[in-house]
Amino acid sequence: MPTSPRPEVRPEVRPEVRVAVVMEREANPNQWEAWRYKVVDVVAQEPAFGDQPRVLRDDGKLQTSLFPGFTLQLFADEAEGYFLNLNSGAPVWFVVWRVDDEDPSRAWAERVSLSYTEAGRWLDAQERVDNVPLPHDLAAWLQAYVAEHHKPEVKKERRRPQSFLPPEQRR
Repeated sequence: MPTSPRPEVRPEVRPEVRVAVVMEREANPNQWEAWRYKVVDVVAQEPAFGDQPRVLRDDGKLQTSLFPGFTLQLFADEAEGYFLNLNSGAPVWFVVWRVDDEDPSRAWAERVSLSYTEAGRWLDAQERVDNVPLPHDLAAWLQAYVAEHHKPEVKKERRRPQSFLPPEQRR
């Protein structure tokens, strides 16, 4: 008995970019803090970075670390968030980072995004989120994706309830 051909299921190919996050740790920045962290940059992933975090520089006061291996994929359902990021006036990378509960001298980058709405969800969840400027070439890449996938919400004209209309205009 012949079988019918089955369609080939192919996963959707999503645009992506591989990046690494550079963070700084400052020791005793003031009398109230033992450590202060900040995301300094998001850079293109290079093979030489490997896949493990590493310290790039440490002078006892300021430590710079590299966290490689992030793959950022673009999703059509996040197009509104990308649009908002691009139209904010200064497009940025959003980076979630965490501090070790057992050893507050350790922190690491956790996730990277270009979506303004995703960053908002992270902030609503009380995550630590920093942002750093998005280079112009990547902003152009993101803009091309948004131009193809962003569908602005169509606002419907609101009908007033009949009770708000004078009796002669009611249907």
